[in-house]
Amino acid sequence: METIEQLLESKNIRVTAMRLLIYKFLAENQVAVTLSDIENAFEKADRTTLYRTVKTFVEKDIVHQIDDGTGIVKYALCEQDCSCEIETDLHLHFHCNNCNETICLTEHKIPQIKVPEGFVSENVNLVVKGICDKCSG
Repeated sequence: METIEQLLESKNIRVTAMRLLIYKFLAENQVAVTLSDIENAFEKADRTTLYRTVKTFVEKDIVHQIDDGTGIVKYALCEQDCSCEIETDLHLHFHCNNCNETICLTEHKIPQIKVPEGFVSENVNLVVKGICDKCSG
């Protein structure tokens, strides 16, 4: 199993203490998190550093952004070997209307959607909304 340091280095990301902490925070969460969640977890850290770290993780396909329809972008770790390709890596997300958590359903891939000629797909987002397993039972 690859260490966090090795993963960051393989993506040409300089390893810093803050980057390691943010990665570990994302890995420990079972749900997608907002920038505010990250800021609250690291209250003493510089907001710009937090934002830049998340932005770098997104650009290097370590983290993916989720638009769950709430108007607040959320972030979750990508699966290992993910390159966020539309054809192979995109999965469903589930947003609970009760607890407001958004969960990656990585085992449920989004089927490839063919768009008309002349159109170019850049991102696909499929969110199922309802009540999660914790809230329903």
